[in-house]
Amino acid sequence: MAEVGMRPPASPLRRRALRAVRWLFTPLRADDYLELINPLWSTRELRGRVERVVPERGDAATVLIRPGFDWVGHRPGQYVRLGVVIDGVHHWRAYSLTSSPDRADGLISVTPKKVDGGVVSPYLVERARPGEVVRLGEVEGAFTLPDRLDRGLLFVTAGSGITPVMSMLRHLGHGPGLRDVVHVHSARETDGVTFGDELAALEKQHEGLRLELRITSRDGRFSPADLDALCPDWRDRDTYACGPGELLDALQAHWKSHGDVERLHHERFQPIVGGDAADGAGGTVRFAHRNVDADCPPGTPILVAGENAGVDMPFGCRVGVCHTCVLPIRDGRIRDLRTNVVSQLTNEIVRTCVNGAEGPVTVEL
Repeated sequence: MAEVGMRPPASPLRRRALRAVRWLFTPLRADDYLELINPLWSTRELRGRVERVVPERGDAATVLIRPGFDWVGHRPGQYVRLGVVIDGVHHWRAYSLTSSPDRADGLISVTPKKVDGGVVSPYLVERARPGEVVRLGEVEGAFTLPDRLDRGLLFVTAGSGITPVMSMLRHLGHGPGLRDVVHVHSARETDGVTFGDELAALEKQHEGLRLELRITSRDGRFSPADLDALCPDWRDRDTYACGPGELLDALQAHWKSHGDVERLHHERFQPIVGGDAADGAGGTVRFAHRNVDADCPPGTPILVAGENAGVDMPFGCRVGVCHTCVLPIRDGRIRDLRTNVVSQLTNEIVRTCVNGAEGPVTVEL
């Protein structure tokens, strides 16, 4: 079963009307004709149209998309699954939304950085064109601003880790305000700072924003110990960090030793999967149509359990980003190995590389 975009939250009246006239269009559906007029009118999956592609520094580009009118919105810092067709093949990737949720024109944006040897990011940066229709999956992520801004904020980012924080800065700049914000950002070269001009403009426009830019080829790598000089009151601030895993590991260790770890919020583009194998009960995975049962111990992804049992499993990044490994779960309970959240599923598509079995699970394969 191929992954599709999010089911749009169309009104019950609209869905009843389409069902009522379905017999007029057999063997096609009313939706098929609506999509010929405007692909964004689909009630089967949420879609968007590329409005423009803006080159950015650092081998990146901002892709501005007009979502279907049933777009559910997002909170600054969240990400969206984006589906594109490249040379006749459907590909899915997750990208941080870089747009403020309250843009006046209703557009949303993602800003992928070109990855050498990649498939989707080079396409979006170099080949995507206005008018192209993309699929929009679920909006996800808990890396979001607090409901109440009753203390100062500290952002620590590096490289493409700027993307979710850019949505936050844009939102704050247009709404609640950048009143007491320190942003420490690292990039290898000055001409490689994605959003560099906009960051400088925001600092100039808002007295409450202070940008500390670290050019590592000139200044050396940023270390959490540098915060005592860059932001002496960092312990009293809610901190939002995004960047390479080594940076986030160092920040977590620093907060555990010298600060309040509850005030450090971070987003990993390469999540830790199965960090504690003792969590959960594990289970048995039944691969339907293969007549294979696989043992899935606690902390083991369904993908690995299948491979260990000799099942030919689809996979890509193996960390829940590319969605190549998605398979439908007929029934059973699964555990998200990144968050430890347990869900009871029936005929739902999941990423097998980041979910384990919690009891008996049946997979369609």
